[in-house]
Amino acid sequence: MSSEGDAKTTVRNISTDDKLIMTQEQSAKKGFCSVRYGLALILLICNFSIYTQQLSLSIAITTMVNQTTLQGQPNASLDTQDDWNATQDEVQAKAPTYDWNPEIQGIILSSFSYGSFVAPIPVGYVAGVLGAKYVVGAGLFFTSVLSLLIPVSADAGVAALIVVRVIQGITQDMVLTSQYSLWVRWAPPVERSQLINIATSGTMLGSFIVLLVGGFICQAIGWPYVFYIFGGIGCVCCLLWFSLAYDDPENHPFISADEKRYIVCSLAQEDNLPGWSLPIKAMIKSLPLWAILVSYFCQYWTINTILSYTPTYLNSVLQFSVRDSGILSSLPFIATGIGIMLSGFLADFLLSRRILRLVTIRKLLTCIGIVSSCALLMALHWIRFNRSATVIFLILCIFLAGIPQAGSIVNIIDIAPRYASFLKGIIQLFVAIDGVIAPTVAGILINQDSVLGWRNIFLIASAINIVGLIFYLIFGQAHEQDWAKK
Repeated sequence: MSSEGDAKTTVRNISTDDKLIMTQEQSAKKGFCSVRYGLALILLICNFSIYTQQLSLSIAITTMVNQTTLQGQPNASLDTQDDWNATQDEVQAKAPTYDWNPEIQGIILSSFSYGSFVAPIPVGYVAGVLGAKYVVGAGLFFTSVLSLLIPVSADAGVAALIVVRVIQGITQDMVLTSQYSLWVRWAPPVERSQLINIATSGTMLGSFIVLLVGGFICQAIGWPYVFYIFGGIGCVCCLLWFSLAYDDPENHPFISADEKRYIVCSLAQEDNLPGWSLPIKAMIKSLPLWAILVSYFCQYWTINTILSYTPTYLNSVLQFSVRDSGILSSLPFIATGIGIMLSGFLADFLLSRRILRLVTIRKLLTCIGIVSSCALLMALHWIRFNRSATVIFLILCIFLAGIPQAGSIVNIIDIAPRYASFLKGIIQLFVAIDGVIAPTVAGILINQDSVLGWRNIFLIASAINIVGLIFYLIFGQAHEQDWAKK
C-alpha cells in the first residue's frame, strides 16, 4: 500500500514539475521583453549605424567636389538650376571642396568594397571559433572612428581617403559576418527567422535614414557633419554593445533563469559548437550549401541593381527632380526592411504552429518573394509612362524581394549551425561579386540604349532570379548536414 502511495505521489510530483517547466517555458516565450529580443534590437542599431556610415560618402560627395553639374535632367528648370547653384555656393562656404573628377569619385566610392573580397571568410572563421562579441564590437568601434576621420583624410589627399575607406569596409565586414555566430547560441529554432530578420532590418533602416536626411545635413551645416553625426552614433552603439551583448545565454548576467533554460533546452539537440577544423571538401560537394549560395547570388543581383540605379531610373526615365528622386530612392530601403521583418514573423509562426515543415517554409517564402518581385520588375518597362504606378511597383518589388530573407537567406543556420559564421563570410564574398558585376552590366546596357537598356536590365535580373529559385527548390534542404556535425 505504501509503495502504491509513494508511486502515486511520485507521478503527481513529476506531473507537477512538468507543468511548472511548461509554464516557465511559456513565460519565457511570451512578449518581446526578453534578452534575446533585446540582443536583436541592439544588433539592429549596430547594423543601422554601419550602413549610415557606409552610405554617408555617397551622399556627401556631391558637395565635397567643387563642380557639380546637373546632367540628364530634362525637367530641371532654370530656376531650379539657379537654386541648386546657390545652395552649392552656401555649402562650399561651410566646408572645403576638392577637385575630383568623376573617375576619381568612382574610385573613392568603390574602394569601400575592395576589402570585401578577402575579409569576410577569415573574419567569419575567427568569429565562429572565438565568439562574436569582441569581433562585432571591434569592427563597430573601428568603423565609427574611421568615419570620424574621413574629413581629415579627405584633406590629406585622395590616397589617404581611399585607405580609410578600404579599412572601413573590412571593419564593417567584421560586423556583418560575425553576428551570425551569435544566433547559433541565442536563437531557438522556432524564433530564428524573426530574430535574425529583426537584426538584419537595421541595414535597410540605416540606408533609408541616411538617404532621407544626409542631403539636408550637408546643406544645413556642411558635409563633414554627416560623418561626425553618424560616426558619433556608432561610438555610442559600441558602449551599448559591449555593455549588453554576450556570446551565449549561459554567461549573460541579467537573463532570467526561465529564458536561459528555454534557450538552452531548445538548442540542446543541435551540435553547434565550432572547432578549428573545417570540412572544406564536404562543403564543396554539398548541393544544399550550393543551393543557398546560388540563390543568394541571384537574389542580390536584383537587389544590388535596383538599389544602385533607383535614383538614376527615377531621374532619367520618370523625370523626377534630384531632390524628389533622392527622397523616393529611400523608400525601397524601408520597404525591404518591413518585408524582411514580416517574413521572419511569418516563418516562425508557421514553424511554431507546426503548420508546415521547415524546409517547406524556406522554399515557400523564397518562391513567393522571387516570383512576385520578378513579375513586378518585368512590368516596370511597360508602365513607365505612369509615374505613380511605376513608383508603387518599384516599392512593392523591393518589399517582396525581402521576403526570401526568411527563406534561403537564413538557411545556412539550418544546415550547418556549427559553421554559420564562416559560411556567412562566403556569402558576403558572393554579395561583393554581385556588387561589382550587376551594376557594371546594368551600366553597359543603359549606355547601349537608354530605353531598351532598362527593359533588358529588368528581364535579365528576373531570369537570373528564376534560375536561382529553381536550383534552390531542387537542391535546398533544412536539416543539419552530416559534414556539419562533430
